[in-house]
Amino acid sequence: MFFADVQLVTPSFRTLPPKRVETTIGRTNRTDIPIPYGAANCAPDRLPELRPATVVAHVATGTEQPRKVVFTVPHPDPLLTRLLREECSQYLVERVATIEFGPRWTEAGEVMRTTLVVTRRGAGEVALGDLGGTTHYNVGLERRPLGVLPADRQRMEVPVELTPARCDGHAFGEAKKAFMFPARASLDGGEERVVIVTPPKPVQDRLIRYAQRACGLGGG
Repeated sequence: MFFADVQLVTPSFRTLPPKRVETTIGRTNRTDIPIPYGAANCAPDRLPELRPATVVAHVATGTEQPRKVVFTVPHPDPLLTRLLREECSQYLVERVATIEFGPRWTEAGEVMRTTLVVTRRGAGEVALGDLGGTTHYNVGLERRPLGVLPADRQRMEVPVELTPARCDGHAFGEAKKAFMFPARASLDGGEERVVIVTPPKPVQDRLIRYAQRACGLGGG
């Protein structure tokens, strides 16, 4: 069977144009085909329930022309459920406050220091529970939970220390999750939600050079 394109269709995510794959599937029990998906359709005040999804594809067998086929995704799909929950959890927090690294980064020996900054955008109390490390960097904090931004305050800063989590030479190549730090925050005493905090590209480059020096790998 020849797949010409695939497309995920569900009310829970924005529908993207079909992705061309031009892949021939042989007689196998399973073949994975990556499918892009759009931004989650989030509610302003709650986590939405996952809606049913289908995969729309144009397929052909033998020498025939591709025809449209719709595959029903078993509902509720655990991967789509997790993706929707993660994206909408971050959306709910970011409606009230931004969580980001501060602009100042200082290197002290084998430690890189900065701050985590919470800045108000809307009404409500924001409690910052934790900031986790990544595949490449450990996070040191003075305390956990990190603190609370009361409803009458506009800004809160928390000291943060980073150290390399690994020092092998392959650690400093392409790594998509090296700079995706998970922060846990809650609104008005509710459930903790995860917000991914990512430093800007110039800081990422600086962190790689710092980690190379801290690991004794001769980074400049």
